[in-house]
Amino acid sequence: MSDTHPADPADRARAARPPLHAVLPPLILGTATFNTQYVHDPHSMPYRDIVARALSLGVNAFDTSPYYGPSETLLGTALAALMDPPARSETASGLEPESVPKPVSRSSFFLITKAGRIGSDEFDYSPAWVRYSVLRSLRRLHTPHLDLVYMHDVEFVSPAEVLAAVRELRRLRDEDGVVRYVGISGFPVDVLCERAEMIYRETGEPLDAVLSYGHLTVQNRTLGLPWVAGKGEEGVQGGSEGAPLARLKRAGVDVVLNASILGMGLLTSRGIPVEAAETSSPLAAWHPSPPELRLACKKLAELAAAAGERLESVAIRWSLAEWARLGALAGVGVDLPDTGAGPRKVGATVCGVSSTAELEETVAEWREVLAGLGRAEESKDEVYRTPRQEKVSSLVRNDLWPALGPWLDYAWDSPHPGWVNTRQEADRGVVPDDGIVADYDQARQTINPAPNTR
Repeated sequence: MSDTHPADPADRARAARPPLHAVLPPLILGTATFNTQYVHDPHSMPYRDIVARALSLGVNAFDTSPYYGPSETLLGTALAALMDPPARSETASGLEPESVPKPVSRSSFFLITKAGRIGSDEFDYSPAWVRYSVLRSLRRLHTPHLDLVYMHDVEFVSPAEVLAAVRELRRLRDEDGVVRYVGISGFPVDVLCERAEMIYRETGEPLDAVLSYGHLTVQNRTLGLPWVAGKGEEGVQGGSEGAPLARLKRAGVDVVLNASILGMGLLTSRGIPVEAAETSSPLAAWHPSPPELRLACKKLAELAAAAGERLESVAIRWSLAEWARLGALAGVGVDLPDTGAGPRKVGATVCGVSSTAELEETVAEWREVLAGLGRAEESKDEVYRTPRQEKVSSLVRNDLWPALGPWLDYAWDSPHPGWVNTRQEADRGVVPDDGIVADYDQARQTINPAPNTR
């Protein structure tokens, strides 16, 4: 049979599915911040307002994980309320019909989650756990399908475990239809490249997505080297074969996403306390950065303030703009609507916030990045005009990078030396008897009953 008409139903489904770069929005709201690692009480943060405001601003993709504490549940609660708002009879007396919220459709937003990481030192990449985790995410997020699922932090487990887990995600995609696209995430860029290459080599099918975090920031530019700051643009796809983006592209990865552009809190005016026992910030106890790096980033905040800027604003703007350019240049970006002049692709970024004000600032920076690329109307706010982009680039290049000294492009070990998976091998693949799997199997049996062979 011709290759244009695959015989296998799964092959036909894959052929009919558009590539990820054609459907993934370029700016994704990360909800790792809906978690005690970032805020003392995530249930008290304005998570409903953040999600609703994101959609109203055109940010219609959300990234979460079971590892992020209550994040999946909080995000699911917020989205469910928007998909099924109160009926008019349930609203306050006297409410005008026009003010009754209209339901948000599931097809109007893109949902991303992860599987495999249970705790800081606990991982289970077994097919049984991956399946359970995906089914639990469906329930928490109030959705019949997940648009993209990553295996979470692949550097902590063996290549064989990663391969088995990816195969299970693809089975859930092809046989159950509850997953649309499959990817991996992690911290060490070289490990991400190795795993992507291995999966392509072993399965003949490339990954849809690779999520890199903390490696295209003002402090750590590793993901984009050697083409950061516009150097060597002509070689992204042809030269420097060992460069991360060149390796990922050769491994067939469709989209590479950049996340943690504030270094998980390092690149903020407040920074991260040097002492792990400091209680003013939840990040102090768990953040893997050494004290010397925390101090170096505090110096960056001082330099930004002296220039009339907040470090977080500079860091957000620089990373958004640089990855928009580099992701497209490397051929691992996502499509933008064709509205005329300007690029048709940009690199996709995941941004986490803990307030609507932070969200609005991030979106304003993103819109100005697009304006600078010729993809949006010029902002009317003076602070977001093109001269500010020039100011940010100059500040980063001439002041912040030199001030970092040996800490420029530094990355901590992940996992740290001596790390051990606390999930015993005998427990891997053992899933809770909480009804999630049983309910799903029963529902599938109701929809697709076994044939009567009598």
